[in-house]
Amino acid sequence: MQIAIYDRTSRNGSSTNVSLAPIDWIIITTYLIFSLAVGVYFSKKATKSTEDYFLSGRSFPWWIVGTSMVATTFAADTPLALTEFVRQFGLWQNWYWWSTVPASLLAVFLFSRLWRRAEVVTENELIELRYSGKPAAVLRGFKALFFATIFNLVIMGWVLNAMSSILSVLLGVDPTMALWGCAGVALMYALISGFYGVVITDLVQFIIATVGSMALTYLAVSKMGGIDTIVSQIEPSKLHFFPPLPRSDESFILSPFFKVTLFMTFVWWCRFDVDGGGYIVQRMSSAKDEKHSTWGTLWFYFLFYVVRAWPWLIVALASLVAFPSVADQALGDKAAYPMMVKTFLGPGLKGVMVVSFLAAFMSTIDTHLNWGASYLVHDLYARFVKPKASPEHYVKVSQAATLGLMILAVLLAGRMNNISTAWQFIMAMGAGAGAVLLMRWFWWRLNAYSELTAMASSIGSCFLLELLAMWQNRAQNVALFESVPVVAGVPLEYHLKLLIIVPFSLAVTVVVTLLTKPEPEDTLRNFYLKVGPGGWWKAEHKLGCRLEPVTERMGQKLVGGACLLWGGMLGVGYLCLHFYQQGLLATAVAVVGWVVLWQAIGKDRYYAENGAGLESDKETLPLAS
Repeated sequence: MQIAIYDRTSRNGSSTNVSLAPIDWIIITTYLIFSLAVGVYFSKKATKSTEDYFLSGRSFPWWIVGTSMVATTFAADTPLALTEFVRQFGLWQNWYWWSTVPASLLAVFLFSRLWRRAEVVTENELIELRYSGKPAAVLRGFKALFFATIFNLVIMGWVLNAMSSILSVLLGVDPTMALWGCAGVALMYALISGFYGVVITDLVQFIIATVGSMALTYLAVSKMGGIDTIVSQIEPSKLHFFPPLPRSDESFILSPFFKVTLFMTFVWWCRFDVDGGGYIVQRMSSAKDEKHSTWGTLWFYFLFYVVRAWPWLIVALASLVAFPSVADQALGDKAAYPMMVKTFLGPGLKGVMVVSFLAAFMSTIDTHLNWGASYLVHDLYARFVKPKASPEHYVKVSQAATLGLMILAVLLAGRMNNISTAWQFIMAMGAGAGAVLLMRWFWWRLNAYSELTAMASSIGSCFLLELLAMWQNRAQNVALFESVPVVAGVPLEYHLKLLIIVPFSLAVTVVVTLLTKPEPEDTLRNFYLKVGPGGWWKAEHKLGCRLEPVTERMGQKLVGGACLLWGGMLGVGYLCLHFYQQGLLATAVAVVGWVVLWQAIGKDRYYAENGAGLESDKETLPLAS
């Protein structure tokens, strides 16, 4: 007999607010006070210069760097979105993000080292290190403005709207007031303490979120009779770790199998952040040195794939038994996660769980405020408006930019209705530039016109497809982002759009590259001597470079890393669900991957600036060469 653990008011779609005890409110208040205290503590240290304000003086060890990365990639709605994945499709739906492991390994073994060697404050600064002249300046300014405003505000709008919905389920107070109260606290410590406050609060936020999710998982599974009881009552297709093969009655290119295959082989490198991207680059650059950057990024992705998500996924599976249907809830299937919080957590733990959602929300908001301000100030204001001001002046402007971004996010959040389709549109706009972002490090022939062309052709083709969709549906008077174009009878969903946008953009970019002059030899030589990337460069560019190319032993690292991350991820999942045979096999693959990886990384030679070694850091690193 199926276990159904819910109350009638929840099932009927009325109030599902969590009843909080005084101890819960004490926990929530204590957390908010702590966040403000962190901001005050680091305020003086963060305001010495923009490098301190945006990178904390490049002083963080690997474990802080990696933990901060994983904390900031956990938004408040992440467990809700994964719950919706599992309830609607099954575990295999998670391959839409599990498939990005290859891009993650490139970030670990290539770009964590390259970005730290480049010693830039923002990723856009690299443009004028790699390219030269007015085209480079135009490209830097455009990308800084686009990502700091349009792109950044869409993300913050999504996070603000999602948190408002979550608070409407979790709390018995006005969700709008609670939302802006938490946003105000996040703004305060991000404003006065800069990146120091962002990263230190990230550490605490990750611990709280992990404790809360694990406590919910343990109590829910225990009270429902154990994982075997839960698994026995779930439809077998929801427990499959891999997508189903195409059915005879469905279109192959629209099947889940084809979508996942395309994501694993194509989509992962067609991204605007394929070489790190935004706030991840910011954290790579904040590490003590190159080795701390590499180990911090590996630590991040281990937590990201192997550890963090499984408590959420197990709770999502349990919710299928506890709440067979929540379709009439305001959040749809996403509401199952906060309903599990209400049902299975008692006083104290409910407060911890509410704090974990607040922490996730605040870690995302403060990161995007600080990161967006770094683009506006370092890449626009200091570069084009007032290039010779004092460090104190730039810090004040940075604080003003942070405040301005928060105000814009608040104003725009309520006007964003269909965020997911707008997000896909922005991702598609940058997809054509993914290959160029990879190759600019390793092929000397690319120039500023190459990257400008990649961006322009990608954005242009994306808009043309969107206009086609609107024209085809003109009779229905649909708005932007509310429909998909149809070509030869096939609706072009996101993954199919990329099959048009990316090849077209690449073809145009290659033609423009070959028709325009390469960058000056001095620019190319200085760039190679600075970062030592390896790849397809002239011998005269490499002459005198002391740095080991990051491409050394790359095949061994990619194979070992893929076995470690995918094997560990599947191993943990199978073992948690008591599929012991599959779990032990996947775990064995992960162990072999770690051994292969350890041997490869152990042979790397890292050099600090001015030829200094890393002997002083040996005691803090998991592996010292």
